[in-house]
Amino acid sequence: MSEAITGDGNDEIVTVNFKLTESFLSEIDDTWQGRGFNSRSEFIRYTLRDAVEFPTFDRDELVALLEAEEDVRDGTTMSADEARERFGTSDE
Repeated sequence: MSEAITGDGNDEIVTVNFKLTESFLSEIDDTWQGRGFNSRSEFIRYTLRDAVEFPTFDRDELVALLEAEEDVRDGTTMSADEARERFGTSDE
C-alpha cells in the first residue's frame, strides 16, 4: 500500500519502540487490517508520514474554528468589506 522508505531511498530503517494500551493496539490492528495494509508497521509508517506531510490543526486553531462556526450560526460575523472598514485596512 505504501513504500517503507521515505526520503531519498537511502535512509536506513531503524526500530522505534513505544507503549500503548492493549485496547488501543487492538483498534490499530482492526484499522490496518480493515484498510488493506500488509502489516501493523506499514500502517503506522503510513500514518506517521501522513501526519508529518499534512499536519492537522493544533488545539488553539480548532478552538478558533469552533468559535467562528458558532459566530456564523449566531449571525455575528461580518463581511470582508465590513472588517476592512471597521479595522481601517485595505485590500490593495
